Amino acid sequence: MNHIIAITIVVVAVFLMGIRIVRPTHRGLIERLGKYNRFANPGFNWIIPFIEVIYQVNTTEQMVDAEPQEIITNDNLNAKVDAQVYFKVKGDEESVKASQYNVNNYQWQIVNLARTTLRNIIGTLTLKSANSERGKINAELHNTLRQETGTWGLEIVRTELKEIDPPKDVQETMNKVVKAENEKIAAIDFATATETAADGQKRAEIKKAEGIKQARILEAEGEATAIKLVNEAAEEYFVGNAQVLRKLEAVEKSLQNNAKIVVPANTELVNVIGEMAGFLPLKHKEEKEKPAK
Repeated sequence: MNHIIAITIVVVAVFLMGIRIVRPTHRGLIERLGKYNRFANPGFNWIIPFIEVIYQVNTTEQMVDAEPQEIITNDNLNAKVDAQVYFKVKGDEESVKASQYNVNNYQWQIVNLARTTLRNIIGTLTLKSANSERGKINAELHNTLRQETGTWGLEIVRTELKEIDPPKDVQETMNKVVKAENEKIAAIDFATATETAADGQKRAEIKKAEGIKQARILEAEGEATAIKLVNEAAEEYFVGNAQVLRKLEAVEKSLQNNAKIVVPANTELVNVIGEMAGFLPLKHKEEKEKPAK
């Protein structure tokens, strides 16, 4: 009886020791005496203690940093470059086996492969083009890593070029160039705005001048019409007297200053003055001295 209890205890202990739980984010590779035996899916798994070993592999997306490095560009500038690689181990049995048996420490291998690929890509570009073609660099890096890791059971999800920093003195020069370009654009915008305002003011002055011109034309037309009406009235009511009236006005102005005026006899103006004063015009001396018949 005691032997049975002892055997039962040993069996239970061995059973408990062999229980392995695989999480949904992992897959397992079970080896027996150092040789691959079977694949362990998420959930409950049992192995033979001391004979079998299970290795769990993370199949979620992971990220590795390619670490900053200085790369000489095509224009002989030392650019500081850093990138990040996002990847994951595929969840099928063959891919998980490949990630463990086809490559040693795939994370470290990805870092070194990314660094080498970046040197090859950026070494053919100038610093300016490298900064302006980040998308192209990311695409080339992604394609190269995907091809090189095809037998590792990995999926390269994406690559991100983290930074491309030029030398300090070059960066300062580039900042000055950018500042100058911004100031140039601002000056052009200011000049355009000033020109637009001047054009608006010019158009307003032209409109104002046209209005003044039109007003003067209308005023002149009004004066011309008034003069025409006055002339028509003068011709109708003062025919033959207009010149006489002008002469009388001249005489009146002269008499106001007690001036003496010699008026030739037998003139129309003398007759007019005589009629206005109640006298008849004087006769010539010859007619006065002529004897009566």
